[in-house]
Amino acid sequence: MEKTEPACQSNPLGNYIWEDVPDATKWADCVHCGLCLEACPTYQETGEEQNSPRGRVYLIKSVAEGKISLDEAFADPIYNCLDCRACETACPANVQVGGLIEEARGQINQSMPLSGISGTFKKTVLNQFFPHKKRMDKLGTLMRFYQKSGLQKAARKTGAFNVMPDHLKDMEATLPDVGKPVLGRYPDIIPAEGKTKGRVAILTGCVMDVMFNDVNEATIRVLTHNGFEVGLPPDQGCCGALHIHAGERDAGKQLAKKNIEAFKDYDKILVNAAGCGCALQEYDELFRNDPEMLPLAEEFSEKIEDITKFLYDHDFKRPQSEVNTTVTYHDACHLAHGQGVREEPRQLLEGIPGVEMVDLPDADRCCGSAGIYNLTHPEMAGRLLDRKIDDVPGDVDMISMGNPGCMLQIAMGVQKYGRKEKVVHTVQLLDWAYEKDKQKMHEYEL
Repeated sequence: MEKTEPACQSNPLGNYIWEDVPDATKWADCVHCGLCLEACPTYQETGEEQNSPRGRVYLIKSVAEGKISLDEAFADPIYNCLDCRACETACPANVQVGGLIEEARGQINQSMPLSGISGTFKKTVLNQFFPHKKRMDKLGTLMRFYQKSGLQKAARKTGAFNVMPDHLKDMEATLPDVGKPVLGRYPDIIPAEGKTKGRVAILTGCVMDVMFNDVNEATIRVLTHNGFEVGLPPDQGCCGALHIHAGERDAGKQLAKKNIEAFKDYDKILVNAAGCGCALQEYDELFRNDPEMLPLAEEFSEKIEDITKFLYDHDFKRPQSEVNTTVTYHDACHLAHGQGVREEPRQLLEGIPGVEMVDLPDADRCCGSAGIYNLTHPEMAGRLLDRKIDDVPGDVDMISMGNPGCMLQIAMGVQKYGRKEKVVHTVQLLDWAYEKDKQKMHEYEL
């Protein structure tokens, strides 16, 4: 991706002098009532006003009013935010804290680019890998070789990872089995089974298609089994969510333009990763100051829907075969708080014969993954993960959810504490039930 120099804003807002200033209308309705405080994971952990939604909104507004500077003291609490949007659910005035946080990070990023692990990750992984499918595919090939050649076993046996920080060592220990990406391996159009009810496209994602290609495969099977023709536009790419979260708004916009063009022939675009879905739904916010792109972004964002909501709204086929297991459900932040999708995934799970649902206390509290937060803020992420694992009921077989970052994070917690629960994507459970139905039908026909 071509690097562009940040441009100064022609009409600066206080001490925000760069392009894409925070939107003042987003903080206008905040009355500092404090109802957001107990919903905020970082405030729960620290009790510090600056690490609360109300405090962060005040800081962002204060920079706009010229009362404080755009400096490190401002940047720390802004980047300490998980951007989990729990405060937005709690806020009676519907203050868009997540949007303000991302816009403020855009200003920080242009004024004083990130350093340390955050800066290194951005320069290497975010900018050199995620936007480039061929590079991501090669990374996946290397990871498969590492896992299947015996190198992984040898490295673990010899303690080669002992020099790594504990959180990175734990992440390596819970890497899923890496398969081959769906995009480029499957045809661009996959026909429905039986009578066609409709036509949809799916975002395969970047990390999703490298590390969770099995979830993408399950998503395709579930949709075609329900009578939908599935499109895989070959020119689609990374949604840009992690770039936007990190303040890399220009990079996010370039990726957004690519996806808007790639999916232009589809009226419905389905997503199985909560963070990606939320970002796609907010492309219109990303282009709010671009009169040329805004209409296209608004049209695009209206097409986006989470896979579980789509299946529920379109009367998904109830499986006939039993999947005898006990399941608890974790609400991914950007699904529950970002998209307002809560009951639909639970309804899908309850529609599977043999599945016994067990409530997870504080199911919609962040697990600490939050994009790359568990890499940039491992101590806080670890504290939140500890709380999440403590809440998991001791009598369940599986923990279901709808976001890859959560799956990696919670799997890490399960292993860390010697738990036995299997971490799964909601769509996978439905897919397994359908596969049992097909096996029974095949046996009957024989």
